[in-house]
Amino acid sequence: MPSARRGSATRGREGPKPKALAYTSAAMLSYPKPRFPLHLVAMARTRSFYADLSPDTAVVAAGRPEWEQGEPVNPPVLFSSTFISRGVPGEGEATYARYDNPSNHPTEEVIGLLEGAPNDAVLFASGMAAIDATFSLIPPGGRLVMPSHAYNGTGALARLLASQGRIRLSTLQIDHTSDVVAALAGGEGCAPAARLWIETPSNPLLEIADGPALVEAAHAVGAVVAVDNTIATPLGQRPLDWGADLVVHSASKCLGGHSDLILGAVVPVSKEHDQLLRDFRRIHGASPSAFDGFLLLRGLRTLALRTERANASASILARRLESHPAVEQVIHPSLASHPGNAIAKTQMTGFGSIISIRLAGGAKAADAVAAQTRSWAPATSLGGVESMLERRRRWPGEFSDVPEDLIRLSVGIENVDDLWEDLAQALTRAEDH
Repeated sequence: MPSARRGSATRGREGPKPKALAYTSAAMLSYPKPRFPLHLVAMARTRSFYADLSPDTAVVAAGRPEWEQGEPVNPPVLFSSTFISRGVPGEGEATYARYDNPSNHPTEEVIGLLEGAPNDAVLFASGMAAIDATFSLIPPGGRLVMPSHAYNGTGALARLLASQGRIRLSTLQIDHTSDVVAALAGGEGCAPAARLWIETPSNPLLEIADGPALVEAAHAVGAVVAVDNTIATPLGQRPLDWGADLVVHSASKCLGGHSDLILGAVVPVSKEHDQLLRDFRRIHGASPSAFDGFLLLRGLRTLALRTERANASASILARRLESHPAVEQVIHPSLASHPGNAIAKTQMTGFGSIISIRLAGGAKAADAVAAQTRSWAPATSLGGVESMLERRRRWPGEFSDVPEDLIRLSVGIENVDDLWEDLAQALTRAEDH
């Protein structure tokens, strides 16, 4: 006997719809549809609204949906790699997350506002991706002038590009203003620089560049200026106020502030740079995930509180460290002994949460300190709520003239007396080691 499924007598008949399907359809219709498109949430206010607000307030208020009945206080996160799209996509239309993820727009808005830029920031999957994108703007064969002491990843990338013949490279101490100005101008068969890279405070020696003077000198020879503002943060200094063209962040650090994400950001002034950076991100697959963008936005909300606490604690610890017998040198811009203290006072609103120290007992003592702390995590990176320390020359890629005995301290938000007690005992034990 033929089955009902295949029998000719059953063909063309419409049987009753399955109850489960009918229930599902009814259930779906019973939910109220949101009154706003989740992937195109309008930001509450224009940039002009924030002009009269303190950055401490703007970092909390910006990047939020409009205040309408029933809408969320926080922007939604879209866990989708692709978006409904028919026909030729319109300008700004969400299509594919590698091209752009609207979930990250609020975060990009907040960072751009904090830096005082006319454009939003461009988020990248890491700080190195952001640096690579910025270097891609250097014309082929153009000369890059950059600090001889900088984040080691930046230096490694610059040396790689130079070895491939893509750029020419000049490195020198960024706090030697007259030397940098001369290097920018070129001469004796050396063309003027195409790009100036400023890192101030530098990592890990915390050298302070005279930002306004260097930007003026670079522009005089037609060079584009990019400033790595990772350590100072936009609450500590705003390089665009000096006339810089681009600001770069490893957002994994102070901006995120919780050591739980890897992200980078570039803040461009010109529309041309903005488009070139977004094109680079799309073509090179350097787009960040929606969840990391959400984590960064959440971390940014407490940036003012975290930096205020960490900066204050760093200044206290720096002064105490100066009197410890195991410490040969303390480097922090808040100290009168720092060569860049006067400049830092004029261009910074905080001295940062990073301290570098050199130990009388050398590299062996530095390793011993890192092995004997309880409150200070022996880990790389910086800018988190937890305090961390490390001997920088343990990394093979670190600049060779960074002293072997140098320890970089990243001060977190713990009680400053607890931090001091732990650090002091580790220094004393290392001294006796």
